[in-house]
Amino acid sequence: MSDTTKNTAHETRKVTIKAFRFNAETDYLPYYKTYEMEVGKDELILDLLNRIKWEHDGSFSYRRSCRHGICGACGIKVNGKPVLSCKQNAQELVDLFGDELVFEPQSQKRAIKDMIIDKGDFWKKHADVKPFVVTEVDPHPQQETLMSPEQVENFLDADYCIQCGNCHYACPVLEVNEEYIGPAAFAAAYRFSVDPRDEASTERLEITAELGSGVWDCVKCFECAEACPKDVNPIEKITKLHNMQFEQHVAERNVATKHAEGFVRSIKKFGYLDEQDIVLYSEGLGVVKHLSEAFKMIKAGKVHPFDFKKEKMPRSKNLKEIQKLIEISKTNEL
Repeated sequence: MSDTTKNTAHETRKVTIKAFRFNAETDYLPYYKTYEMEVGKDELILDLLNRIKWEHDGSFSYRRSCRHGICGACGIKVNGKPVLSCKQNAQELVDLFGDELVFEPQSQKRAIKDMIIDKGDFWKKHADVKPFVVTEVDPHPQQETLMSPEQVENFLDADYCIQCGNCHYACPVLEVNEEYIGPAAFAAAYRFSVDPRDEASTERLEITAELGSGVWDCVKCFECAEACPKDVNPIEKITKLHNMQFEQHVAERNVATKHAEGFVRSIKKFGYLDEQDIVLYSEGLGVVKHLSEAFKMIKAGKVHPFDFKKEKMPRSKNLKEIQKLIEISKTNEL
């Protein structure tokens, strides 16, 4: 085989695509349809979606618009991985998952037709955090509003969000809690709360502080950061909102904020996390509801309920250094 033939052989790869198919108007249940095609090294997932529609089945439906990673319309999941179709190279995913790619909508339970979903919950939650600058504006300003470089940098790229919904529908909390606001809306809440022109920061922080729907229900899994095609890193903004709630005295003393305090308390005491102590500190008498889990942990040797002097709890050999670091970095008290 000549060098030219070898290079050509590596230009394309045979790929099997299993595409989620569903029409809410006619189908009782979704199903998957298989397509086989040669995929070029420069083809994007959007190219493969187009080829399914143009070469195999004209009824196949999906959203697309700008093709430049700006509008966020073409988000789907490939083998469970949230991607922006116009940005994701297809062969990179073949290298990752093998020669079978599974195309699915961002949320199967919200599917309307094939890759198209009802994003009503996403847009409602985005609107709920007031994603705009709230201030009195002079209708006839004499000059533009200026920001310092430091103020602009404080946005932490939150203004790069294109509302694609990838992080929102990748969030495991939203799968079990429909009330949860979600990472994209939290990123927007942070972006406008730190805007020096804005006057609604306290109101937004109160919204994001609500138990059950706010930032305290984030499980810190980092799925939102992995899913974001623009590197907005919503988990970073969620952490910032935690701190801002303490700084602006919005945070209330409840099981969530006591849990955060308990982490610091435990690390300061031992240099390690004492799971037993943090649950008792956070929930008090409410710990009774965890008795079944507690018995399993006792049996496994994870906790020691009668170790009142904490003799079995290890202590870091660098405990004094850790305690100094906590004192230096700690900026707020609830």
